[in-house]
Amino acid sequence: MSEVFDCSDGAQLLQGTRLARQSLGRGELIVMPTDTVYGVAADAFSPEAVQRLLDAKGRGRQSPPPVLIPNVGTLAALAAEATEALHNLAEAFWPGALTIITQANPSLSWDLGETGGTVALRIPGNAFARELLQETGPLAVSSANRTGMPAAGSAQEAREMLGDSIAVYLDGGEARGEASTIIDATKLNGDGTGTVRVLRQGGVTVAELQRVLPEATVLEQPAPSATPLVQAEADAATEADAATDASAETDGSSETDAEAPRVSD
Repeated sequence: MSEVFDCSDGAQLLQGTRLARQSLGRGELIVMPTDTVYGVAADAFSPEAVQRLLDAKGRGRQSPPPVLIPNVGTLAALAAEATEALHNLAEAFWPGALTIITQANPSLSWDLGETGGTVALRIPGNAFARELLQETGPLAVSSANRTGMPAAGSAQEAREMLGDSIAVYLDGGEARGEASTIIDATKLNGDGTGTVRVLRQGGVTVAELQRVLPEATVLEQPAPSATPLVQAEADAATEADAATDASAETDGSSETDAEAPRVSD
């Protein structure tokens, strides 16, 4: 039976975070607030836990979750190469609403799904989420909802959709922030040249990205790719809305969508 803890109450906060850490260590799922919406979280280094996350949401391995990290230092451990350009992006926009897709460190013993060797990384702007991540390490986190249903803006909404598939619900109040901007930085060179593609426009604008990367080409549309896809964050109000408003960035049905990086949850 899942438990809900009111994080505005000191005693419940301590008990809830303790049980959340224990649950994650056992490969179970928790729900936590972020700076965008509520997320369902699993130990990123437990393939069984990640599969449990996908099952709870009704998704397959073709939709791997992004990974939330506690600090910029973790970038060096998870990315194939923590270049100066990536650090510039991280220093400029983290914590905050930028999700960076980059090549994953090939030595990592994890299985997030069909990622094609990439990983989507973000440091959330929510202080409580960062504190939890400091204690747990990187977490695979996707919006707390069943596929096709609205992303949860409260712990209660998440519980109504996910029920007892979640061990612990951490109730941090309303979480209905602006969606993160998602960029594909796999073609960004270490010296800041190359190409960055904006797969979804959110809290960080193209102009802001261009100011940080003056030597790079920042494009606002995805490019055709034969590489398996990273399933990045869906902070949008609903997955259906995201598919309608940004079909090239979701699981749309056009010929371009079939090959381009998808962003739906």
